[in-house]
Parts: sequence; C-alpha cells; structure tokens
Amino acid sequence: MSKAVEKLMEAQKFAMSIRPKVGGFPYLAEVLRSAGVTRNLWQLPSCQSVYLTKEGPVVFQGTPLLTGSSDIPKFDREALIRVLRIDQAGQSTFPEFLKASWASGVVSYDVDLENRKVTYFGALGESYIEDYPAVEVRL
Repeated sequence: MSKAVEKLMEAQKFAMSIRPKVGGFPYLAEVLRSAGVTRNLWQLPSCQSVYLTKEGPVVFQGTPLLTGSSDIPKFDREALIRVLRIDQAGQSTFPEFLKASWASGVVSYDVDLENRKVTYFGALGESYIEDYPAVEVRL
C-alpha cells in the first residue's frame, strides 16, 4: 500500500469517527484537506472516486449504481438541491445520496477542498456549485 493510500484511509477513518450525523460533510472535508487531499472527483453512476493528494493520486472504485445501458436522467437543479438538503440534515446515507444525485441528473461532481466548494455536473454541461462552511477539527 502506498503512502498516499495509507494516509487517505487513515484520514477517512478518523473523519468518520468525529463526523456529526447532521452537517457532517464539512468535517469529513476538513480532515481530508488537513491530510493533504486537494480535490475529490466523483463519477456517477460508476461510483469511481479519484482523490488528488499531496502524496499522489488515489482511486477508489465503489459499487456502481447500475450495470448495462441506461438513459441518463435530465439535470434537475431543484431536485439536486433537495437531495443536498436531505443529506445535510442527516436524513440519508451516502449510498442514498449518490442514488438520489444520479436520479437528479448528476453524472459527476468535483469537491474542491482548498476552496471549500462542490460543483455538480449534468451530462450536457449543466452545473450547480455549492460552497460549504469551514469548520475547526482537532487532529
């Protein structure tokens, strides 16, 4: 296991141990940022996640949301915002968040940990950007 993978896994484990159920994403993001992660790039529906870290890039291949061919849902900004608010309120699991994001037309998203913003993309170039708050984490 490379130093990049090891450091990322340790940061994720720590972040999950301190992350509050409601409004927890900024805590996860801050722990990752502190561990040297600068970006996290997600592809849906494959659930492939690329972490750009100061130790080198790391890929995580999650369980795909579907197999075979499928139409891509139309990008629906309002539906995506509802999905985000449900997740931020602690009323969904991460797999539920990914499925609901896909259903709202998200094909990828880019978490910019240095500038604390997430950009969600549709298949036809649509996008929605949301900033997230800075939080203090004791490492």
